[in-house]
Amino acid sequence: MNLLKELQRRNVIRMAGLYLVGAWLVVQVAATLLPVFGAPDWVMRVLVGLLALGFIAALVFSWVFELTPDGLKRDDEVAANESIAPQTAQRMNRMLLVVMALALGYFAIDKFVLAPARDASTASTANAALVSSNAPDAPVASTINTKSIAVLAFANMSADADNEYFSDGVAEEILNALAKIDDLKVAGRTSSFYFKGRNETPQVIGSTLRVAHVLEGSVRKQGERLRITAKLLRVSDGVELWSDSFDGTDADIFALQENIAQQVTSQLKVALNAGQQGRLVDVGTGNPDAYALYLRATDVFNKRDVPRYEGAIASVQQAITMDPAFARAHSRLATLYYASATTAAPERYDALMAEANASAEQALRLDPKLAEPHAVLGVIHQGYRRYGPAGTAIERALELDPADATANLWRSTTLCVTGYIAACERALDRTLQIDPLLPNALSWRSRLLVSAGDLPAAQRMNERARNVGLRWPGMTRSWIALKRGDLPEARKQSLDLYTAFATGLAPEAAAAFAASSVGDAEGIAQSARIIDNYLAAGPSRINALVPLTLVRMGEVERGLELFSTLATSNDSLFLGEVLGTRLYPKVWASPAFPEFLRKTGIAAHWDEFGPPEHCRKLASGDYRCE
Repeated sequence: MNLLKELQRRNVIRMAGLYLVGAWLVVQVAATLLPVFGAPDWVMRVLVGLLALGFIAALVFSWVFELTPDGLKRDDEVAANESIAPQTAQRMNRMLLVVMALALGYFAIDKFVLAPARDASTASTANAALVSSNAPDAPVASTINTKSIAVLAFANMSADADNEYFSDGVAEEILNALAKIDDLKVAGRTSSFYFKGRNETPQVIGSTLRVAHVLEGSVRKQGERLRITAKLLRVSDGVELWSDSFDGTDADIFALQENIAQQVTSQLKVALNAGQQGRLVDVGTGNPDAYALYLRATDVFNKRDVPRYEGAIASVQQAITMDPAFARAHSRLATLYYASATTAAPERYDALMAEANASAEQALRLDPKLAEPHAVLGVIHQGYRRYGPAGTAIERALELDPADATANLWRSTTLCVTGYIAACERALDRTLQIDPLLPNALSWRSRLLVSAGDLPAAQRMNERARNVGLRWPGMTRSWIALKRGDLPEARKQSLDLYTAFATGLAPEAAAAFAASSVGDAEGIAQSARIIDNYLAAGPSRINALVPLTLVRMGEVERGLELFSTLATSNDSLFLGEVLGTRLYPKVWASPAFPEFLRKTGIAAHWDEFGPPEHCRKLASGDYRCE
């Protein structure tokens, strides 16, 4: 007997096909409907198991039995001239076509209707801890602006993996150019670049970043030859609106970026601002080698890659040697010097800040329209406790570029460190609208949520900050654990913070300070000895962890006095905690608090600009905060 012919005669093969297609359809429909009714995961597993068993039973049944006009009979009991297997085969063929049509219909509906909705829902849930999740002052757009876009990091297709900084820089330059168009909403760099290498769908990216379009591309660099590809996608349905490839040399990089930016504006039909019709991308130099060095240094600054700061500074200095009029390179040098000052040993602080100041001023002499140098000057003023000039400089930066995420973040932190907690919350919410995944903004906002008592929202937001690369998530995590009474976890997370900022302190300081922060008696005693020895050396500028640790271990008056008397290398670390949150009621109630405000210049700042909402001036002239 030919087995294959017998299987065909008994319709076993047709039964197998019909059953498999029908079972697939049942599983797909169940996967859609079961979650709607809150069915547990085991229900789907049982269903699949039953269908698998049923497949074997169906094959055995079709082999053993045949459908006849008199009902089911065993196949060996049906004479050949009485068999209606051919007619049954025709009916099964028609049934298979119907089931296959249903399956294809469902597949189309799932791909183009249900899947995008699921992706959007998933992204919306994942994004809940950002601008909208339990943040009372965070406005949430009900609809997505059709004239909006996220420029993703371009893929590095070069043989040299080190060229990744270049492909990132090409995308960032296009992003910066598009962000200057008033008629177009552009997602911030940090948020857009977060999706690099994550293989998310356009629907997920668009829903998370609240944009209607995504620009993606790649850069292939071989010697001086370049090939840049770009593709514009509509988020709602994944349709490709435009794509193209551009070839040239290093010298053509500026024209290639300009071409892509102009194509995007044309496709999205956005109205260009005055003066932009001729050119969108203005990198500030005509020297491609200087520009490549600038991109390399910018990559280091964007990642806050502290060990590579010195190399990045050297790269920018080389770029300036090639083109002394490259204003943006001078500005980048200023940001790198400032970032170095806040992480280097305290004795290097003044020299690095002076370099940052000089570089920012030179950038403005070359191009007064640049926003970034003003923002740098603002945080330099803040570092020297000149709060009024700090605010003025940062506001000037925002006048020039209202959508600059870094300037918005620095404005937020300036408000926090001067005690304007509610205003800081609102400013951080605006920053997160511009760049929803900016790690430092998420960190500051999550700490304020702890301060407000919303621990679940704080934890979600802090976790997102950690996921997108925040180096010191323990700052907020330690407070969450402390508020929940989990002292071992609070100590562990505090150690993460202290380790990150313990430059210039004794090697054992981080562990001792972390122990003292949760009231450990031995840790407090050891911390006191470390601090006494540190101060005995007579430093003119101290690590901000020293006064902060004194306050956290209960020596509030000494901590306030020390901060008021000696400059630190990171005032924001101290003031952001004790004045920029409601986590230290003992500080506000301390008899040393009014003198602390006067000696640091904060009281004078409040006199000029008004006190925070939770503070008031007494008849004595002192301020009381509650």
